[in-house]
Amino acid sequence: MRPHGTIRYWAAAKAAAGRAEETYAAGTLDDLLEQVRRKYEGNATLLSVLKRSSFLVNSTPVGALPHGEIVLEPGWTVEVLPPFAGG
Repeated sequence: MRPHGTIRYWAAAKAAAGRAEETYAAGTLDDLLEQVRRKYEGNATLLSVLKRSSFLVNSTPVGALPHGEIVLEPGWTVEVLPPFAGG
């Protein structure tokens, strides 16, 4: 059984998704992002933003770690942080 948690969209990701957050059941960050891509497969704007975004898992930056190695524990929170203009 995959643990449930919340994905939060910020800035351009929030605008493209049309919502600030939603819940999913996912075991890894890669699993979660694949579910989001499937749900929004017709939303080219959000898919593009996801490719450029960085992620926080429970307030910890993911950085360059492979998304398949980022395990999501029950009650996880993933923040989608698109690049911000102006540094």
